[in-house]
Amino acid sequence: MRIWAVANQKGGVGKTTSVVALGGLLAERGKRVLVVDLDPHGSLTTWFGYDPDTLAHSVLDLFQHEGKVPEGLPAQLIRETSCSGLSLLPASTALATLERRMVGVEGMGLIVSRALAQLWDDFDYVILDNTPTLGVLMVNALAAAQHLIIPVQTEFLAIKGLERMLHTLKMIMRSQKSALSYTIVPTLYDRRTQASVKSLNLLRDTYPDTLCKYAVPVDTKFRDASQAGLIPSEVDAQTHGVRAYRKLLDELLKRTGVVQEHQDG
Repeated sequence: MRIWAVANQKGGVGKTTSVVALGGLLAERGKRVLVVDLDPHGSLTTWFGYDPDTLAHSVLDLFQHEGKVPEGLPAQLIRETSCSGLSLLPASTALATLERRMVGVEGMGLIVSRALAQLWDDFDYVILDNTPTLGVLMVNALAAAQHLIIPVQTEFLAIKGLERMLHTLKMIMRSQKSALSYTIVPTLYDRRTQASVKSLNLLRDTYPDTLCKYAVPVDTKFRDASQAGLIPSEVDAQTHGVRAYRKLLDELLKRTGVVQEHQDG
């Protein structure tokens, strides 16, 4: 199992779209993929037709057992999606109360790691969608992940948010005494606007070693996919956004040491 986290301490940068697009493309390549919603807003859960306001069981259930994960519980929480080979561990809006309820409870930063350990042989890839807030959920994701994907909208304020995310990452790595590799992904790129072009050039100058070579463009097909509850490549396999995510996936597989089985045509 390979575990990727998608995170940024700024909302609206394409985190959930990146999770769905990459997860769907991996599933289309024959991989068994689990996407995990760790955001109380539940955008990933909503994408696949589940209501985070009414779900009786969700990822929140993992945090209800004093730092332990009962055997078999993670598998019981998994739901199907519209995409064959792609499964969902959904969120509920009650996750928003987690910080207050977990004060003083030991071992809460490793719950997701313990849950995924039980599913190790069931999936080839797990992709974690995160809340933009630094707290127990993001700490869990970064502790579980083997690689971090940081989507960054190509505009100035989002780049400032990236600086905060990288500061948080260094702080957590220092406390855990472990390193976590990461890839910065430019998103919502619009080459027609000077602000977007300047922001992409700034990212390339500032983060040459960790920035993805390919920018994900603004693409209305992503909105169509979310409304239909489908992965973007099911709506249009050759749209500009899907082609960019396909190239991103190939680059991520190279960066994380996976031999490519498919190349983008």
